[in-house]
Order: sequence, then C-alpha cells, then structure tokens
Amino acid sequence: MWWQYLIILFVLAIISLIIVKLNKKNFNMEINKLVQYLGGKDNILDTEVNMSRFKVTLKDVSIVDKDAIEKLGAKGIVEIDNQLKIIFATDAIKLKKYINDLKK
Repeated sequence: MWWQYLIILFVLAIISLIIVKLNKKNFNMEINKLVQYLGGKDNILDTEVNMSRFKVTLKDVSIVDKDAIEKLGAKGIVEIDNQLKIIFATDAIKLKKYINDLKK
C-alpha cells in the first residue's frame, strides 16, 4: 500500500518540475518582448530599480509600445523626458538583471 503513495509523490514532483520550468521559460520570453516593445536593446541606455518600479532611460521614447507593455503586466507607466517608470511589482529586479546581461 505504501508504494502507491510513493508513485503519487513521484508524479507530483515531476508535475511541479515541469510547471517551474515552463514559468521560467515564459518569463524569459516576456522579457524579450519587453525589450522589443522598448525599441530594442540598442534603444535602452540605462536601467534602474526602485522597489517595484523599473526605470529605463531610452534614446527614443517615441518608438515605445506602451499598450503592449501594459499587456505584459505593467501596473502603470510614467513618461518623463527620455525615461519611463514602469511598475512591474516583484519582477522589476529580475528585469534589470536580464536587460543588463543582454546589453553586455
């Protein structure tokens, strides 16, 4: 009887690993879309993170697709000169790291 529990536990562990792997892949795809919506990596001059706010300095703000960024999950976008402040909740730190790695 105990072996049935062991099989169930094994199946649940495999399902959990698949879910974690899919979520990670989706996050990377979403960041690539964000970079594209910001005008590409060459349009991004600098990034900063302050709590849940992702601040990005751009060469040309006019080519940014703000509607598409909001569809990715941004809670709000504020434009000041050549900067965008995007509220992304907990993902802001991951975004900064990924984009900085991409620019290297």
